[in-house]
Amino acid sequence: MRILVLGGDGYLGWPTALHLSRRGHDVGVVDNQVRRHYDLEMGVDSLVPIARLQRRVQCWEEVAGRTLGLYIGDLTDPAFVSSTLADARPEAIVHFAEQRSAPYSMIDRAHAVYTQVNNVVGTLNLLYAIADQDPSIHLVKLGSMGEYGTPNIDIEEGFIEIHHRGRTDTLPYPKSPGSFYHLSKVHDSHNIHFACKIWGLRSTDLNQGVVYGQQTEETALHPDLATRFDYDGVFGTVLNRFVIQAVVGHPLTVYGKGNQTRGMLDIRDTLACIELALLNPPAEGEYRVFNQFTESFSVNQMADMVAKVVPGEHRIDHLTDPRVELEDHYYRAAHTKLLDLGLVPHLLDDDLITSLAQVVERYRDRVIDAAIRPTVEWRRTQSTVSAPARAS
Repeated sequence: MRILVLGGDGYLGWPTALHLSRRGHDVGVVDNQVRRHYDLEMGVDSLVPIARLQRRVQCWEEVAGRTLGLYIGDLTDPAFVSSTLADARPEAIVHFAEQRSAPYSMIDRAHAVYTQVNNVVGTLNLLYAIADQDPSIHLVKLGSMGEYGTPNIDIEEGFIEIHHRGRTDTLPYPKSPGSFYHLSKVHDSHNIHFACKIWGLRSTDLNQGVVYGQQTEETALHPDLATRFDYDGVFGTVLNRFVIQAVVGHPLTVYGKGNQTRGMLDIRDTLACIELALLNPPAEGEYRVFNQFTESFSVNQMADMVAKVVPGEHRIDHLTDPRVELEDHYYRAAHTKLLDLGLVPHLLDDDLITSLAQVVERYRDRVIDAAIRPTVEWRRTQSTVSAPARAS
């Protein structure tokens, strides 16, 4: 099918575009290049060097013999969104094109406002363009398990049956996000659900857990096809950060008690989940939610696994948690819908951690030690709020 991958220059967007292209789909990549500007702002870079987007696209044609369409522009520009859809005529859209860091959204007022405007307005422009041009387009939107928070009941997949005062209804599962970034994802979910209801659009909301890993079959074909490997306190995800810390001899930084539990999945399973959603589209007017993760671990469990597998002696530092979150909580979330569609997950094991450590060893001279520790404080007090290191 014809597919647009929005945010196709990013950590997940790029390998998704390659995977779908290799599977025979006609893929277009849409990006505004802003993820690269965040690196300049933060004074850090991906551990693994990343080629220019134009070179990435050229390399894919050389290696795989497949052409990727390329559209450079911003979803907050409605004219760009409309013209891109008119040119590409997609049958499906995979939407990664949002500022995706909770710490980045909590730096200060400007970063919170930017995150909400960029994410919510961009998605609204997209919904209007789909409704105006082709309501049959299947929108696959990357949400977040962080939308739910950590309620003291089981987390369902998007909807929950409520019994109240003798009456029953099925309603959207209550949301309790923990950052302005996660709030933007909640707003997106509500807007997409509403657009499906009133305009007959069709959408799959993939509430994704924390992703780990760096290589896929496609990105391993050539160095210029590599995807990002972030380790800093703003954009680095927990397991990837722990592996880098262990390899370079930095203490593994656990926030608070470390009992916080999160749904996790391998980057290769992200690609599989997206393709399964595309190949099994919802009905006209249907808004559906899949919880996209394969296993749940506490932060302590992940730190212990890394310390056990990566050679050497490793210290685990329990830092004062810069976030406002429950450090001891109940966590049980449903995630059966993608399994029912045929997902065969890659579960976390020693071999995966070892392969990540090997990537880190190859590029360890690129690690900026000062970028590893957390620099963004959720609590608004003059004595504790700090900003990430900035490039001069």
